Amino acid sequence: MDRTGIQLDIRDDIEQSALIEALTEILGPKGLLTAPEDCARYASDQSGLCGVTPLAVLRPAGTDEVAALLALCNERRIGVVPQGGRTGLSGGACSPQGTVVLSTERMSGVTEIDPDAMTLTAWAGTPLETVQEAARAEGLDYAVDIGARGSATIGGTIATNAGGIRVLQHGMTRANVLGLEAVLADGSVISRLGKTVKDNAGFDLKQVFIGSEGTLGVVTRAVLELRRQVVRTALALFALPDHAAALACLSAARQRFGARLSAFEGMWPDYWDFVCHETSLVAAPLEGRHGFYLLIEIEVDGQHGETELEDFFAELFEGGIVEDGVLAKSLGEMRALWQVREAVGQVDDDFGPHINFDIGVSPSALGLFCEAADVRLTEVPEAIGVLKVGHVGDGNVHLLVAHDGSNTAEARIEAAIYDLVREWGGAVTAEHGIGRIKGRWIGHSRSPAEVAMMQAMKSQLDPNGILNPGALFVETKP
Repeated sequence: MDRTGIQLDIRDDIEQSALIEALTEILGPKGLLTAPEDCARYASDQSGLCGVTPLAVLRPAGTDEVAALLALCNERRIGVVPQGGRTGLSGGACSPQGTVVLSTERMSGVTEIDPDAMTLTAWAGTPLETVQEAARAEGLDYAVDIGARGSATIGGTIATNAGGIRVLQHGMTRANVLGLEAVLADGSVISRLGKTVKDNAGFDLKQVFIGSEGTLGVVTRAVLELRRQVVRTALALFALPDHAAALACLSAARQRFGARLSAFEGMWPDYWDFVCHETSLVAAPLEGRHGFYLLIEIEVDGQHGETELEDFFAELFEGGIVEDGVLAKSLGEMRALWQVREAVGQVDDDFGPHINFDIGVSPSALGLFCEAADVRLTEVPEAIGVLKVGHVGDGNVHLLVAHDGSNTAEARIEAAIYDLVREWGGAVTAEHGIGRIKGRWIGHSRSPAEVAMMQAMKSQLDPNGILNPGALFVETKP
């Protein structure tokens, strides 16, 4: 289904030629792609939406070039789609017709690590994994972690306020950014790259750009807050009777391990059966069938970290909270257990046409919400399969619903699930963002007054609507 947003008018050949000439003056030949065969791969992200080949791909090498490019595009009313690693799942990096893409791929690299302040400064186009590796070389770590760490960029994670598996312990991206530099639509540069932890002098403007999906400005550099590097962790897989038992386990884990509880990931039986038995994606680490599966990871400092989880399991088993379990005894076994959870990124071919929902509700309501979703989907004949996996500790479930591949199926399934989200006071997106896929559903999570306030901010900072047109707000138009 084409949801790239608005369809901008194609400029005539003379106007387009003049635009390319002006862009070349700013970027030089290495910073600009214009051949359709070169631009085509920048049209879409990993959401499954098909964008339109952009008029050009702009590849600036620094903030000054970004400022000059945006000033030019703003003057000529050319839509600009900011892009990082194109790993997004909501269509936010798909280009509508008549736009240019601004790729941060040449703005890459860590420029400073301050071990005393525990900060790292990097360009927006730096891959997340590169930042993590640079921090770990100094005995530190950057806490945000997602499966696409090798290709997702820092700018992209900031634009979408990425979450991932460490949110329970360290929060979303916005909790890990100390300073930010961004360029507004008219070319103005907002640069606040300080390392001050306590700064209460007026509005915290960096938060305006974090999670705004490139609609308010283009992030160019960031100062990231680092943590101490955890050398050792312990990981276990628990099998439980149901989600209610998982909540009891979570409460007990928080009481026992406190801030050392680093991950708490849940898998429903439909997901477990699919990845472990119906396909050959992973080997099942446990025998038998259970009502819920849980990955629990803790930080350990001493030589007996594994016994902590063994003792914890024994306590829960005696209390009837868990039914079975397996403890990772080596790095290889840890990878094998994580592969079960991360197999969600490999199900597409086997699961067929499906919608990947990214739902957020209160953690205490997550199990009941999923039960309600299963019931609601029985009322949609086009829905032919469901997989559920997610972050139990923060109430985020990735709900994959298979269907017959028709537009009718997509429309009915989306309406059913998002109506349910509204009824439960949840979020239509917990960590993937609105992008172009969910723009029409934002009202299911935000009140008319909230949406109006966001649109007012957009109009103030980008009055010509050139930044990521069609993303976040359905009616955005340059």
